[in-house]
Amino acid sequence: MVEKLLPTVFIVYLSSCYVTATPREPGIPAIARYFNTKGRYEEVNPYLLDDILAINSSAVKPPAPTCTAVHFTAIIRHGTRFPTSGNIRKIGAFDNLVKTEANGDSSFLPELKAWKMWYKEDMDGRLVAKGRADHRHLARRLVKTFPSLLTKENLQGRRVKFITSSKHRCVNSTLAFQQGLKEEFGIEGEDLEFTVNDALMRFFDTCARLVETVEKNKKAVEEVTRFNSGPEMNRVQEKLADRLQIPYVNVTMDGVEAAFYLCAYEFTIRGVTSPWCQLFDESDAQVVEYSGDLKQYWKKGFGHDINSKASCILFHNLFNRLNAVASQIKAGQPVSEVVTVQIGHAETLLPLLTLLGLFKDNTILTSTNFASQLGRAFRCGQIMPYAANLLVALYECPDGVRLQVRVNEKPVTLPGLAGPSPLYEDVKKQYHQLLTGCDQDVVCQLNNSQGQN
Repeated sequence: MVEKLLPTVFIVYLSSCYVTATPREPGIPAIARYFNTKGRYEEVNPYLLDDILAINSSAVKPPAPTCTAVHFTAIIRHGTRFPTSGNIRKIGAFDNLVKTEANGDSSFLPELKAWKMWYKEDMDGRLVAKGRADHRHLARRLVKTFPSLLTKENLQGRRVKFITSSKHRCVNSTLAFQQGLKEEFGIEGEDLEFTVNDALMRFFDTCARLVETVEKNKKAVEEVTRFNSGPEMNRVQEKLADRLQIPYVNVTMDGVEAAFYLCAYEFTIRGVTSPWCQLFDESDAQVVEYSGDLKQYWKKGFGHDINSKASCILFHNLFNRLNAVASQIKAGQPVSEVVTVQIGHAETLLPLLTLLGLFKDNTILTSTNFASQLGRAFRCGQIMPYAANLLVALYECPDGVRLQVRVNEKPVTLPGLAGPSPLYEDVKKQYHQLLTGCDQDVVCQLNNSQGQN
């Protein structure tokens, strides 16, 4: 399947993962699994490369055959996008460095020098054709996953609600998701409603304590700074300089990231394995990936308490909805909101997953334990690719209402709970402290002590 993006740019869906090319496809970069938050959703679920509408049958089962799905909420990151304007400037600077200073007889050097810089600053993080396809296809898979909930009747009866961040990549992802549903149900010429809610989907912008103590505070990410100037990253810079025969002093951390993620962008956006990918081997990619994971860990994950607490507003929004559904079921009433789709950013979803206690390692990620953390749970390439999603579903069962959580369409078990389908009452007990506290206004006040709430 090929989709046109620009007159000379095509999107290609490949049919194998982490393998060399076959005669009928260009292949996948050997380092694709290390692309961090700039990776494809298909690297997380490789079976989609054979059939983009396939669902994992082992993951879509109800808690028991006697249980019926009554509601699900999907909180989804936007789809594949262009680089931001800042990254585009870094890419341009490194491309110029290669064209003016690189030497040697490497087989890929002529390809690097012939590569045309086509990214423009006004692209600035906008959704690409592949990003729209990400959401159209996810929508159609969720219809197959929850056929009794995501129906034409519920959609047209406004029992399916859509909420999005105001950013263009999120609004366009929402429209693409809705388009996928309309394609699935054969609906034409009908606009579906959605609500823009930045207080909910961009809480990280308005949480003063997060902004001042983490986002604007270089000390909050000093582990990242130390790692990026440490021996592992220095070795990556030296190897990159050696391959290009450029003086070590001219290959900066910005240059390493520009080249590495240019390989990622060219693959995720255009579906090609570019010559930039040949500048890194697997050991290099593991180091750059760890640098990215460290940054996410300390800015959005477990590194600082406020990172996750800033998502209290989204946490309460989710559980208030689940409580309403559970109450309607208990009262024998029809469920008024059977599906809720909320589309935001990595900064929206990762703090919430952290607040729920998911993907937490026993050891804190630091600048000095890269080698011992190769098997870490906190790997954003697996957790937070483009179109990453958290699915929370409620089922009516003979013994009560049960809950299932899936991340990127894979079942997960919540910390402190037995099995992937606990009773909803047990879930509420597990998160009692957050449900009775975690007030957004209080945790985001700058004068709060670090341990309060």
